[in-house]
Amino acid sequence: MNIFIISSVRNADLATKNKLDVYCICLEAMGHFVHLPHRDTDQAAKGIDICRQNMEAIKNADEVHIFYNGESQGIHFDLGMAFALGKQISVIENEPYGEGKCFPRMLDEWSRNV
Repeated sequence: MNIFIISSVRNADLATKNKLDVYCICLEAMGHFVHLPHRDTDQAAKGIDICRQNMEAIKNADEVHIFYNGESQGIHFDLGMAFALGKQISVIENEPYGEGKCFPRMLDEWSRNV
């Protein structure tokens, strides 16, 4: 299976990147192909080219796994592409939420309804 990981890149600390690397190693050991943007997208490219690279990888993904951080603009952009493409998602990490509408709740709803 092809899996695209949506997570923070630009403001991700070393601990977060290490956690994502370990997660990808586990998926790859199970035989999955994983696109991890901080590793597989050319981060030196122009912003629009980064978005295009991620869009192509999301298009080619069978599933999208999410490590949600509401402060990341890139996460929201990639999520919009995955939503528009009708991708199945798995929320691996989410932010806590209470009552009412919020983006973290929508991710959980999406993961159960696609």
